[in-house]
Amino acid sequence: MLRERLVQMLEPVVESMGYELVLLEYSPNSHNALLRLFIDSANGIGLEDCEKVSREVAAQLDVEDPISTQYSLEVSSPGLDRPLVKPAHFERFMNEQARIQLLAPKSGRRRFIGWIRAASDKSVTLETDQGRVDIEYSEMERARLVPDYDRE
Repeated sequence: MLRERLVQMLEPVVESMGYELVLLEYSPNSHNALLRLFIDSANGIGLEDCEKVSREVAAQLDVEDPISTQYSLEVSSPGLDRPLVKPAHFERFMNEQARIQLLAPKSGRRRFIGWIRAASDKSVTLETDQGRVDIEYSEMERARLVPDYDRE
């Protein structure tokens, strides 16, 4: 699949610059596809960081030419409602609140909001208003932090 190929191609470029590729989204479209990268670093992300990564990624894409149609490239910080994609993300944000949407219903629900209480290589445990629930990463469609605007 093209998305996985893009991650394999671009993640080393982003990491070699000292950033983490948090998430790569590719939305094909017959007129103009969208390639969006969310990057992060220990020092946070500013506009200059996005511009620098965008230039390097664009150069790599020009050389490899993996996308046959016209596309737009966006590089962004993950934001306060950052995506949670890898087990390390859930571990990093232990005891923070997350919103998880599943591919298929579990216990009659597809959406869960709760506090991240445990994370392993295969699953995460959320403490919700209805109790604890274990969710495997393979069951997730998407997951994001719930911003605490009072703290920010």
